[in-house]
Amino acid sequence: MTLDFNKDPNGLVPVVIQNINTLQVLMLGYMNDEAFLKTQKEKRVTFFSRSKNRLWTKGEESGNFLEVKDIQIDCDNDTVLIKAIPLGPTCHTGSTSCFKEETPKGFIYELEATINQRIDENDENSYTNQLFKRGINKVAQKVGEEAVELVIEAKDNDDDLFKNEAADLMYHYLILLKSKGFGLKDIEEVLKKRGN
Repeated sequence: MTLDFNKDPNGLVPVVIQNINTLQVLMLGYMNDEAFLKTQKEKRVTFFSRSKNRLWTKGEESGNFLEVKDIQIDCDNDTVLIKAIPLGPTCHTGSTSCFKEETPKGFIYELEATINQRIDENDENSYTNQLFKRGINKVAQKVGEEAVELVIEAKDNDDDLFKNEAADLMYHYLILLKSKGFGLKDIEEVLKKRGN
């Protein structure tokens, strides 16, 4: 990756930080060459703080680090997009995003990541992992049970029960996808190819 730090008189490039799971934009910062290299090496986002006039690793005081998962440079080689996992709120105000956007959109990808982590790390205390270890037949059976319960609640007028059954179905559906070696992105691709 070759960044052009010379376009800015201060040798800085803007860096957009995005949650890799939800795709929510978390913040904007600036990097010089040294901050960019440190970020690549340590896999934690380090900016050049214009107010402090020094390198500043996000989370160095709060512990809310940004773990780097992917780095992309734009077509003009003067802007960076970093997809990261935030270890706590990103904004100093305690908000998820510095743009004050608190939204459940994209949470399903965080849930998928948590499910995968519980299974991949073989968490013995996790219901998710215990169900997964029982095999594809048990996982599929559970999805079927939850689907039937959702259909039953759809015929009644209790919105809370309906939403809870829908959540149960989605949760178990994600475990089924993992059991089959797929993820939400695979299903999105199928839907995208279908068009409208």
